[in-house]
Amino acid sequence: MRNDGRVSESVDQSRLYPRVTSFRFRRGTLTTGQQRNWEQLWPRLGRDLAIGTDRVPEEPIDLPEFFGRNAPVVLEIGSGTGISTAAMATEEPDVDVLAVEVYKPGLAQLLGLVDRGGLTNVRMVRGDAVVVLTELLTSESLTGIRVFFPDPWPKSRHHKRRLIQSGTLELMADRLVPGGVLHIATDHAGYAEWIAEHLATQRRDRPHVVQATAGSPILLDRPTTKFEGRAEREGREVNEFVYVRPQPPTSRPTESGGA
Repeated sequence: MRNDGRVSESVDQSRLYPRVTSFRFRRGTLTTGQQRNWEQLWPRLGRDLAIGTDRVPEEPIDLPEFFGRNAPVVLEIGSGTGISTAAMATEEPDVDVLAVEVYKPGLAQLLGLVDRGGLTNVRMVRGDAVVVLTELLTSESLTGIRVFFPDPWPKSRHHKRRLIQSGTLELMADRLVPGGVLHIATDHAGYAEWIAEHLATQRRDRPHVVQATAGSPILLDRPTTKFEGRAEREGREVNEFVYVRPQPPTSRPTESGGA
């Protein structure tokens, strides 16, 4: 990886980014209040990514400029309606949260939560999270990545569309600082098995994550959303994965002979 956020030409991109997507913005009607939030707050707090085969690659984002300060940054992939995003950002005022979502009404609702809560540590991107990871973010720029309840794409022929793949795990690990946390939660048993298998078969000679065994630099307690509450009522167990990018090995000092 080059440190400008682009992929080195020597990397096998078919291995690094194997996920096949049919990405498009999810449409939805905004309420009057959400439309007002969008018009008034989005230009300051949000950013839209271009889509389509003819789009121009994005420039890496200047995180301190976007947030207006230097602070640890957590990427939340798939923020939905923003309930968890806003609640966790409230508990961590010293951590900046970059929420990525494609559903405009969900982002508009999060804008309202940010506004009413007086939160200054949340920014949003509307677009594909893989583009955000590939183009907007650079190596070792994140203290944490949260992936809560990603689309499980349950049919076997659609598994190639799942976010968690060997290539995206490597990409996430590369974007984390050493000691940075990858926190994944899913209520889909098949996807949980898939995630566990991909975590267990990472290449250790490339950026990777290992199971966390100590304290975390970011909040791990999630609020229970209506979606998760429904899953529990229907008997679907929530599986969580908390992994960290390992610290680089320390080189032993070379002994020098005396005169």
